[in-house]
This record gives sequence, C-alpha cells and structure tokens, in this order.
Amino acid sequence: MDEFWVFGYGSLMWKPGFPHLARSPARLYGAHRQLCVYSFYHRGSEEVPGLVMGLDRGGACRGAAYQVAPEDWQDTVEYLRAREQVTMVYREAYVRLRLLEPEPRDVTALCYLVDRSHVQYAGSLSVADQLKFVLQGVGHSGENPEYVVKTVEHMREAGIHDSKLEELVRHLEREL
Repeated sequence: MDEFWVFGYGSLMWKPGFPHLARSPARLYGAHRQLCVYSFYHRGSEEVPGLVMGLDRGGACRGAAYQVAPEDWQDTVEYLRAREQVTMVYREAYVRLRLLEPEPRDVTALCYLVDRSHVQYAGSLSVADQLKFVLQGVGHSGENPEYVVKTVEHMREAGIHDSKLEELVRHLEREL
C-alpha cells in the first residue's frame, strides 16, 4: 500500500484526532450514513443510551477522506481502534471510495461499518425515537445533542444534505 486514507462520515469529519497530510471530500458507494448506533460509551451509557452515526449497507455517503503519512499509519490505526472500537459495534474495513477534490480519483480507505448483528445496532429509527435517545444521551465524549448538531453543521458546510438529520436538528433546537 503506497497511500493510507481514512474515511470519516460522523465526528471524524470535524474532529479527526490524528495527523494527516491532506483532507478531501469523498464519496463511498455501497453504504450510507445513518443515526443507527446506540451509544453506550461516547454519547451515552448502557443504562441510558445515546445515538450515534453508523455506516449502514446500501446507498452512498459523502464525507471526508484523510491521507495519513506512512510514519503515522500504525499510530493512526491504533488511535482509531481505541476510539471507534470501544464496544466493537463497528467492523473495520478497507473500502474503495472516490476522492472528489482536487482531482477525482479512487483510493482505498480505512473506515468503520456498523455491525448489524451487534446489540447496539438500532436500525432505522423514526425522528421521534432518534430525538428521545439523543436528548437523553451523555457519555465520555460529551452530550449527544452536541454531536448531532456539530455533525450536521459540518455536513451543511460541505454541501451535504440529509433531510432526516435536518429534521432532527430542528427538533433539538426547539427542545434545547
């Protein structure tokens, strides 16, 4: 492997937490972003779960791809495993994705796909159910509403629109 890329679709878009040489908007085919993971650690607990993003099968997802320098590959993977695999709700995978800038091209990137067989997989919840979990969620990384709002704000800045997440944020803004 001559290049190492990481694909972010949730908080990795606005808080990667690892050094990188370049950042590019990117599109992954075959999976879509969805608020489909009960958070037992970062934005909730087992007793009072929050809700975070997962890459679920089908569709496509625009996000951010980060190129990591060879000398940082191992540390980056270790960091991401510690961050993303606390409860093993995600499957680590290397996927093909399309960098959109500066010149469109395909690369292989590390990403984390939701494990549908895991107890934390929430599936496709209504906005009302999402709102309930997001409002109650507080975990080691902070309050769940902050995570959802920051992710949607970053998506807006990147020109990414998701009507279900936008509706959820409107409800959150009214509640908070």
